[in-house]
Amino acid sequence: MNVVHSDSSYEFSTDTARLDAPWIHRLLSTQTSWAQGRGRAAQDRILETSRNYGMYEVATGSQVGYARVVTDEVTFAWLADVIVDPAHRRQGLGQALIEGMLDDLATMGLRRIALKASQEGRRLYEAAGWEELEGADDWLELRPR
Repeated sequence: MNVVHSDSSYEFSTDTARLDAPWIHRLLSTQTSWAQGRGRAAQDRILETSRNYGMYEVATGSQVGYARVVTDEVTFAWLADVIVDPAHRRQGLGQALIEGMLDDLATMGLRRIALKASQEGRRLYEAAGWEELEGADDWLELRPR
């Protein structure tokens, strides 16, 4: 699935052939607290075993955003490793990435999608309807209706 962002400069895609594995590893291992120090082999294995989503700059084809989901494809999914390149932030790409992911998962009829929100991302998720997961620090969940 490819969807062009509202300003036509960026595109959401589920095409795993477009993933830039070195870029994903570099950004996650240097720009996040949760994946800091994650080895390249581990990151490559994660790409193989997850549903992956990317945001790409249309003019260059370069990847500028990434997210992944671990799911049983029936009842539950866990959203992880959501990141947008710092040079492309504040343009709604994080929101577009999440919306594209939700559209992709919608046909599964999932009862719950969970995530552990960073302080920076928490507002984005809460504005989109995610709620605090009772009894779990920093975890949020979305129960699609």
